[in-house]
Amino acid sequence: MDVLNPVPGAPASAEALFFDGTQRLQQGDLAGAEAALRAAVQLAPTLAEAHANLGLALELRHAWPEAADCYRQSIAHNPTLVDSYVNLAGVLILLRQLDEAEAACAMALRLRRDDPHIWCNLGVVYARMGLEVESEECCREALLLEPGYPKARFNLAYLLLRQGRWEEGWAHFESRDWYASMARLMHCPRWRGEPLAGQSILVAYEAGHGDMLQFCRYVAELKARGARHVTLVCHPPLKRLFASLAGVDVLVGYDEDLPDTAWDCWTPLMSLPSLCQTRVDSVPAPLPYLHAEPALLAEWARHPALAQVPVGHLRVGLVWKGSSSFENDAERSLASLATLLPLAAVPGVTFISLQKGAGEDEAAHPPPGMAVHALGPQIRDFADTAAILAQLDLLISVDTGVAHLAGALAVPCWVMLPDYLTDWRWLAERSETPWYPGVMRLFRQPAGGGWAPVVDALAAALHAFAAGAGGGGGAGNGGLRHA
Repeated sequence: MDVLNPVPGAPASAEALFFDGTQRLQQGDLAGAEAALRAAVQLAPTLAEAHANLGLALELRHAWPEAADCYRQSIAHNPTLVDSYVNLAGVLILLRQLDEAEAACAMALRLRRDDPHIWCNLGVVYARMGLEVESEECCREALLLEPGYPKARFNLAYLLLRQGRWEEGWAHFESRDWYASMARLMHCPRWRGEPLAGQSILVAYEAGHGDMLQFCRYVAELKARGARHVTLVCHPPLKRLFASLAGVDVLVGYDEDLPDTAWDCWTPLMSLPSLCQTRVDSVPAPLPYLHAEPALLAEWARHPALAQVPVGHLRVGLVWKGSSSFENDAERSLASLATLLPLAAVPGVTFISLQKGAGEDEAAHPPPGMAVHALGPQIRDFADTAAILAQLDLLISVDTGVAHLAGALAVPCWVMLPDYLTDWRWLAERSETPWYPGVMRLFRQPAGGGWAPVVDALAAALHAFAAGAGGGGGAGNGGLRHA
């Protein structure tokens, strides 16, 4: 997203407004920039650069349809402005208008074929279309033009990891920058896989709760490789739970000061699969690798929602929404608890909501015909969630941190996955996962999306499970960035 300069010949007043709006845009004053640039295009309707910068101001405040219209106006008045095509494509990706985004990238490449950023954007378009071969070709073309280009490497990692091509995928995954704030605090070398015998190592937190829950298993791997002392930095809501994690000597919340310790080396948590040469057939999965606190188990066992479940009923947990800040949340989260209403027709099941944050209030007022015990408001952190999960027969969840926690606890878990931008860690087309073998089933949307077929499959599986024919639920049948 580049700020453009005006062409000669615009009315002086319009040019002054353009410069004022552009300066405000560069200073982060989006409201002031938008007002000035709107005034500029009103005085000079053919000033393509003003339309482009107005589009950028609108894009930055997430007014994407309006931003796309501005970029189209810019192109109409000057079809040689490459950046207007690039910016238009970026907004259209967000709007999922992928055919037009592809066309915008193609036009940009006609004008500037040696631009790796345009190839990167086209790769994102193809990935979201499900054209992974074409997407990979675009990523590799971008990397030929700019070796090491981080966004192209990250997008290529997404494709390769999803396809199970983990050796190269992990290498490109190192292009991520999620741990930059921790890296600035480190005064020891970064671990690159050399022998750890007798060494002390700090493992830095990354990304979200689910990522930490999935990859914290590698702490035990460090100890197995000879590490003398391991410090793990984690999200504060995970700290009490991670006290049960084998191999950790010191736990630090990222909201705390680091202890005054001289470590021999450090590593971001999500670099450990690469450093430990993890492949699809060699995932360290000693389930369970997390455990509920005995005192919390006893405390939650007395809760009426768990203590008063009718004899013979299955205790089934529900989580239907993830964090709204996640890039693909609109696809991975359900519109409401009502989407799961067909599950209520299964006899012999007591539903328990572990939903926190968005959707939490729905459990207190479930749809007619569905009885749900709402525990979300009483859950303090993930240690509480673990104690509840450990007393359930099954968790049914969207792709979020609670599902990873269930897997780490070896609690049977059925995960609902979207068709659009399915996360790479679930691989492609599989109904089970090497990350949580024997305890997790994946229920995927059909091509084109839609939750109704997924919920129907869940209801059928739950009928079988409740009737005693489904086993423990673990049987195997059942983000990209643009420039």
